[in-house]
Amino acid sequence: MIDFDVRTTDAGIGVVTPRGRLNMVAARQLRETLTGLVTAGNTRIVVDLAETTFLDSSALGALIAGLKTARQAGGDLRIARPTEAVLTVFKLTNMDKVLRPRADVDGAFDD
Repeated sequence: MIDFDVRTTDAGIGVVTPRGRLNMVAARQLRETLTGLVTAGNTRIVVDLAETTFLDSSALGALIAGLKTARQAGGDLRIARPTEAVLTVFKLTNMDKVLRPRADVDGAFDD
């Protein structure tokens, strides 16, 4: 089971924090959450992975779909604070080159 915390910062950045395992079952919900944020006008999104214990290829696909949706709307998607297990998956798939991990949520869009 996974839980998503979704909030918007004062700067209008959507923050999604998945808590638990991001697998095939949760990937659809993640994709819908990210699309919903963009549709609501939050085209800059940070996915905070500090409480994500596992990530599979379906979840990677949902993140890439969210990235594409955000960019097509003129925004971007960033990831922040990945756990060691999640970071390992990003490095093994070279996704850390596409979605460069950020140290914190608040500074994800500082560059």
